[in-house]
Amino acid sequence: MGWASWTTVSVFSGRDGVRTEEAGVITGELTVHTTWTENEARFAIQYNGSSEWFTLADGPLPCASEEESRALHEMVVEAVRTGRPTTGRPPLRPEGHTTA
Repeated sequence: MGWASWTTVSVFSGRDGVRTEEAGVITGELTVHTTWTENEARFAIQYNGSSEWFTLADGPLPCASEEESRALHEMVVEAVRTGRPTTGRPPLRPEGHTTA
């Protein structure tokens, strides 16, 4: 079984923010965290400096490898930066994404 974790700090959200399960849409300077284990990627968001994490509304996603989890993490970071909605569309997936 594999495991990996990715964190990007000081990501300024785009105009539309990011939708979370617990708090709805949040905006501002955020930290994005991805954990990959047991063939899925889970995504969490927090305000920089906060101790409270929120679950990204699009997750978890099937994810077959550590490499794929890194690509998914980068896609989520870019979605947060551009303010692209994180719901109401197909889940974020890199080119060539395969399910487990």
